[in-house]
Amino acid sequence: MGLLTNFARIWLTRSFKPFRFTNKHNSVLTYENAKNLGLYVHIPFCASICAFCPYCKTVFDGELAKRYTNALLREIDMIGSMSSGTKTEVTSLYFGGGSPALIAYDIGRIIAEIKKYFIINDGIGIELHPQDVTEQTLSVLKQAGITKISIGIQSFQSEYLEILERQHTDFEKMFAELSKVPFETVSMDFIFALPGQTIELLKKDIEYAFSHGANHIAVYPFIDFTFTNRRFPKMSETEKKNLLYELVGYCEEKGYKRDSIWTFSKDGKSKYSSMTRENFLGFGCSATTLLKYQFCINTFNAEKYIERIEKQQLPTALSLHFTLRQRMVYYLFWAAYTMRVSRNGFRDFFELPLEGYYGTELWIARKLGWIRKEENDYIMTTKGSYYYHYFEYFYTLSYIDRMWNLMREAAFPEELIIR
Repeated sequence: MGLLTNFARIWLTRSFKPFRFTNKHNSVLTYENAKNLGLYVHIPFCASICAFCPYCKTVFDGELAKRYTNALLREIDMIGSMSSGTKTEVTSLYFGGGSPALIAYDIGRIIAEIKKYFIINDGIGIELHPQDVTEQTLSVLKQAGITKISIGIQSFQSEYLEILERQHTDFEKMFAELSKVPFETVSMDFIFALPGQTIELLKKDIEYAFSHGANHIAVYPFIDFTFTNRRFPKMSETEKKNLLYELVGYCEEKGYKRDSIWTFSKDGKSKYSSMTRENFLGFGCSATTLLKYQFCINTFNAEKYIERIEKQQLPTALSLHFTLRQRMVYYLFWAAYTMRVSRNGFRDFFELPLEGYYGTELWIARKLGWIRKEENDYIMTTKGSYYYHYFEYFYTLSYIDRMWNLMREAAFPEELIIR
């Protein structure tokens, strides 16, 4: 695994230079001219902790949540005030967690603070736990300005909820509550590649979702982070590959539009993705900021986050200044997530030709059947999406796993070197 990711990094960046994250960071974030800028807000609170979940989270505490929200408002003000005074246009705003709906009555305040500095052009999304889906909570969120919701179902099958140690939800009641408050996008998340899972079981989950209010779904492969507590056997790579092909084939047969590696839309219009942005600003614990040549990640520790904000300091724990090639690889990785890499988009972002830097790699990928060329875009095939997942899996364990594990242990690490 290490050899594979090392080789890929060296080859694609044309350098032996590792990714070196340090605790030194800029006190000012220059984002006004960032293209396709998105916003992300992290709410780390959960009613209970799921053993399989790798994200930054902590058990809900009312007093801590109040202090955290106040700190979050101050962070937004600090970063928003770094602009020249004119509001900055952004593509979208997403709330993730954790379970953001645990502070549903504060979401409106947070959105209002953000709108002092930013103009949101493409809606506001929020992640929900199934138990958050009540008419009262949904009404509060819609009144606050939420237009898109993503419900973390994981599975409708009781056996898999037990494997994942998720509390049982009365889904019929949840669907009844959901029908009372309409949203532009209703997405439902599922996990595939669980032990014994078949395409028939996935079909049941997908059709159950689409027939009960969802117009968009996300079906993510299970990734085994080293610091989570998996208590079930992993599916073999061969089984996983076959299941992915069956899943994509079924969705194509039904006419569902694939709008990213793991997401499908029932109507071809609804979308939900907090990740596929060329640039984004992150607010809150563990939130990431990505600008043209700068990457920053906030501390995972809620108390330390609050302390930093109270000192009028950015809560950045680690930062990285990209080389040109490093930034290109990062750009292409997330562009490929959408199943489409635009030659014009690459040129607009870097003011350089895509083929001039990665012509050989694109030629090889076409010969291998991973991509096809369509006018000015390169489109990923189903075969390519499997190998993307394969690379994503190695990348996750070699890069994200190491970073998040370190951040869980130390609020402000001195550095992280990933070779």
